[in-house]
Amino acid sequence: MIRMKLLASILGGTLALANFAQAAAGDWPQWRGVQRDGISIETGLFKEWPANGPALNWKTTGIGAGYSGVAALGGRLYTMGETSEGSFVHALDAQSGKILWSTRLGKAGAPGWGGFAGPRATPTIDGEAVYVLSQYGEFACLEQATGKITWQKSLVADLNGPMPEWGFAESPLVDGEKVICTPGGPKGTLAAFDKKTGAEIWRTKDCTDNAQYSSCIVAEIDGVRQYIQLTGAHVVGVGTDGKILWQAARKGEVAVIPTPIYKDHHVFVTSGYKAGCNLFKISKTGDAFQAEQVYAHKDFDNHHGGVVLIGDHLYGHSDKRGWVCQEFKTGKVVWAEKNKLKKGSICAAEGMLYLRAEEGDGTVVLAEATPAGFTEKSRFNQPARSSKNSWPHPVISQGNLYIRDQDVLLSYRIK
Repeated sequence: MIRMKLLASILGGTLALANFAQAAAGDWPQWRGVQRDGISIETGLFKEWPANGPALNWKTTGIGAGYSGVAALGGRLYTMGETSEGSFVHALDAQSGKILWSTRLGKAGAPGWGGFAGPRATPTIDGEAVYVLSQYGEFACLEQATGKITWQKSLVADLNGPMPEWGFAESPLVDGEKVICTPGGPKGTLAAFDKKTGAEIWRTKDCTDNAQYSSCIVAEIDGVRQYIQLTGAHVVGVGTDGKILWQAARKGEVAVIPTPIYKDHHVFVTSGYKAGCNLFKISKTGDAFQAEQVYAHKDFDNHHGGVVLIGDHLYGHSDKRGWVCQEFKTGKVVWAEKNKLKKGSICAAEGMLYLRAEEGDGTVVLAEATPAGFTEKSRFNQPARSSKNSWPHPVISQGNLYIRDQDVLLSYRIK
């Protein structure tokens, strides 16, 4: 039953990105996977792990500081990190963890207060290209095979995008022949570029919110393809021509980070600092779209660990309630668990949740995705743990679980 609900959720998400047709079922070519929903469609994965965790394939160092996640496609991994010499993009061999190439993208550093150094975004792989964004807004297309920069822009200098307090954290979205990002500011919140040349195609002139830290998604609603993004002031749907299709007021606090979730004419958003969560119903009358709020409450305030939708239920961490299961359509919290695992990030596969604590030992937990309660099956503590928060989300690809912690990347066999 769980597996059937998972499949229905995937098929109903309408985030089938044609650009990733070359991706096998086990690939993870961008932020939160093929569908940008945090869910892998791999099968045959372990339902329990040995007492000390799954077998470690390899441990790699040398990728530098930062919070960039991992993208995986065609036997290669891509991530970002920094040294004193600058911010770098890396390609690694998925079998051995060996670094194949490294390309300097821009300067190193920690925008904002707190000293959080390094890139925050996850590379996006499309065809023979890799699209990346540094914490200072260096936005570039690289050759997948060599790491050579094909084109590069600055969201600040070239697009007049105001620098967010903690730098840029969005992972670029590729759709068709376009690549989408969020420079923000008076010239337009979202921007589209020709993915091959970097030429600007449009800006959202009717939406000028500053960028926050969320990555946009693509959905098809009533036959109209559109990009959905969350800012500090709105949830917005943008047509493929850059025109605003709908916009709903929704105030965030301090930092708005999690990626929106779409299913069946409904958009779910959440953010931390007591902002809570909202669900909006998107409908169309004639040529006009409308966004109507279905619910809003403070019980599911996800900071930055992400949320997954499996069947009719949302799973993720709430700063207020701990790990939460919530009904998607009603907003009812089905269960909450605060004591068994501290705050962290999430991904899912085959009806199982992969949870990673951000503090302490960086504990990784395997649990069932069930509204019956927090049902843990296995756990292990991450080795080679840094002193920083382990913010990069876990990634599942080709039977492997990838855990990034600053300069360390770990690969575990889970199949």
